Amino acid sequence: MVMKDFGLNMSSGELSKMFEFENAFDYKKPTVQLLGRWQPWHEGHTKLFKKALTLTGQCVIMVREVYGFEGDAGAGRTQDQSDNPFGEIAVIDGIKKALGEEGFEEGREYMIQMVPNIVDISYGRGVGYTFTEHDLGDDVHSISATKIREQLREEGKL
Repeated sequence: MVMKDFGLNMSSGELSKMFEFENAFDYKKPTVQLLGRWQPWHEGHTKLFKKALTLTGQCVIMVREVYGFEGDAGAGRTQDQSDNPFGEIAVIDGIKKALGEEGFEEGREYMIQMVPNIVDISYGRGVGYTFTEHDLGDDVHSISATKIREQLREEGKL
């Protein structure tokens, strides 16, 4: 990104260095994307984030806008996604809290971005990126946001 709109003819990297943001999120650096509903963000998501972060050192966490969606937010493409009780602020706060407890800082190792209710990622040929599924083991894969939501409802917290 060049800062011409503000009368500055310099890249975001040069601007960051000027203000001593050397450890700031670098928009030109290879970056891993995590896309999800995060209803809610849980320990398994944190472990996935840590694993993904090892690939490039920074990650963009994309939060699908599904709160209040009537019906299946996944449009029938995957398992039912009709249970989305957490709004965008609660989701983002949950992500920041969990990653902060692990020593990660938004704007350094990761950034959070709200996105539309993306239900498919399409591409036509080799486009310069890959899709990676991380096997985090049965203990992590067994963590279920559905079960967490059920427990929160039983406890009267949701």
